[in-house]
Amino acid sequence: MAHARQNVAVWFEIPAADFDRAARFYETVMDVALRRETMGPQTMGVFPYPEDTISGCILSGPAMKPGDGGSIIYINADGKLEAALSRVESAGGAVVTPIIRLPGEMGRFAHIRDTEGNRVGLHARD
Repeated sequence: MAHARQNVAVWFEIPAADFDRAARFYETVMDVALRRETMGPQTMGVFPYPEDTISGCILSGPAMKPGDGGSIIYINADGKLEAALSRVESAGGAVVTPIIRLPGEMGRFAHIRDTEGNRVGLHARD
């Protein structure tokens, strides 16, 4: 009996101390529009995603603590890794690790530091 492939990751949340600043940063770097939502004291900006796939959000609220030493999430930058990296500094962030090719068919990645101080990975399969 064949089993459907399931992703290990199902959602991510990038902490933000200044929601508007963080949303502008990711909209600029990834060249997307985030969908803004409010849930009680929290504000989120959801990354666009097609049906039946993984996505995540920028999340600002009392319990959210951005930082460089926590978990690293990777955002899909297929076909636009270099373009996204070229916009990081002008958007207020920094490229922490330039593009590294992974073994075999695993693709390439780079790490950035966003305007909130989070280390975030950008990954491309191409």
